Amino acid sequence: MAPAPCHEPVMLQECLTALRIQRGGRYVDCTVGGGGHAAAILEESSPGGQLIGIDADPRALKAARERLKPYGKGVILVNENFRSLEDICARYGFRPVNGVLFDLGMSSLQLDEPGRGFSFRQDAPLDMRFSDRQSVTAADIVNTYSEAELARLLDKYGEERRNRQIARRIVQSRPLKTTLELARVVERAVPGPRGRIHPATRTFQALRIAVNQELENLESALEQGVNLLGSGGRIVAISFHSLEDRLVKNCLRREAQGCLCPPGLPVCTCGHTPRLKLVERKPLRPSPAEVRFNPRSRSARMRVAERI
Repeated sequence: MAPAPCHEPVMLQECLTALRIQRGGRYVDCTVGGGGHAAAILEESSPGGQLIGIDADPRALKAARERLKPYGKGVILVNENFRSLEDICARYGFRPVNGVLFDLGMSSLQLDEPGRGFSFRQDAPLDMRFSDRQSVTAADIVNTYSEAELARLLDKYGEERRNRQIARRIVQSRPLKTTLELARVVERAVPGPRGRIHPATRTFQALRIAVNQELENLESALEQGVNLLGSGGRIVAISFHSLEDRLVKNCLRREAQGCLCPPGLPVCTCGHTPRLKLVERKPLRPSPAEVRFNPRSRSARMRVAERI
């Protein structure tokens, strides 16, 4: 579910190839994180390359600012959610662009930083917000949602088959304040031998997605990214779980086809025309060598499309 330690950018060479970097090109990194992909894009597009790096997490942006300092005025860093993608680019006259990148994996710093509450491997408050400016925390959801609402959330955002058992146990165990408290509750809700994945993994994923409205923001941002591309520009998305990948796949395929009317209509009424062509029909995966070096990359899937 997350990229490598030390800000190691996932599928870096594949990303540069997919974006088809041009000298002097304009690029948007919608999830700049620690700046690993962004630095490589700027290096490859020099001289004259420009990049807007966006991240909702101010701590990630601080790391990116330090890493990208050598590129000076070629970089604009923005501490906002990528749901404002078109507004951000309009603000800086950054349109059309040659490429848009979404690296949707969480960084190791986010997972490992004390106090953020993203991981059950260390005790921390149930927060999970990308930004302190957000009002709703994971604790708010865990302690105020009804049992039925929690079950629906775990099913929708975690694809958790045992959502009802877990929701029932959470409600019985309230109030819950820390990550380890919640992890223990989930473990008690689903007793039995552990598999490769910790029993609380899907619950934590679901809460994080809900707190940060990740899927809703991604769907909006993908469409905006397509709008920003100039002819021949590429959109690249790296996802780390099936919900993200399915959303990316459906969005890119929809924009690569013509009529979107329901089957059976005698005449097209939607007027939709293709705006993209799919560069790869199936997602690209990290190489075996990368997975050995960086086990967190194993779930990565990259999808690529080009503006026509």
